[in-house]
Amino acid sequence: MTVEKVRLIRDRLRTARGKTRRVIVDTGRRSLEFEVGDHVFLRVAPTKGVIRFGVRGKLSPRFIGPFEILERIGEVAYRLALTALTLSRFSDFELNNDMTYEERPMKIVDFKEQALRRRTIPYVKVQWSNHSEREATWELESEMRERYPYLFI
Repeated sequence: MTVEKVRLIRDRLRTARGKTRRVIVDTGRRSLEFEVGDHVFLRVAPTKGVIRFGVRGKLSPRFIGPFEILERIGEVAYRLALTALTLSRFSDFELNNDMTYEERPMKIVDFKEQALRRRTIPYVKVQWSNHSEREATWELESEMRERYPYLFI
């Protein structure tokens, strides 16, 4: 009796989950599959406040490519052929094996203090490696002094 009730509840939950997926999740989506030899564009999703391909705002590129598919690795994973032009964009980067790179501060561009009710917070504007001065970010001075004391000499 209890086993039957549990089985009935599981079936109803499975049905509800399927309906929700059809109505909400899969609306407007289409499954894309590519073959070896096809050419694809990659969607560029820059992190907040960091310009990756030199242009900011409306005209910033949303896709880069085309890249040729060399191999299908998984259900939605592919190995792509990088062109010489693409590699030249990233030639300044020291890429790790997992395709990540480390940002290092190059210099301090500016100082400012933000006044709160009872205290002031000092900030520094830092220019990072692989980025122009336009792309400098405001960081807490205390954290920068702790992590990169050579910048304040």
